[in-house]
Amino acid sequence: MAKISSTHHYNVAEAKARFSELVREALLGEEVVIAKDNQPLLKLVPLEPPGMRSPGSAKGQVQMSADFDDTPPDFADYG
Repeated sequence: MAKISSTHHYNVAEAKARFSELVREALLGEEVVIAKDNQPLLKLVPLEPPGMRSPGSAKGQVQMSADFDDTPPDFADYG
């Protein structure tokens, strides 16, 4: 069952004083809104974890020239 979040509003000074607590609330799924002069300025939310990378996701997006494996002429002396 999903947790139903509730919204908590804080002014900037209170948010500064209780920042660690607000971070904890946001990580637990609570909506944390910080306001100035009773106007909402921002919402504190956790970042989404990066998605899983899958092999072949760039298939067809990378092109190699036909002579990619050929030794360049100016490298022949090193070969």
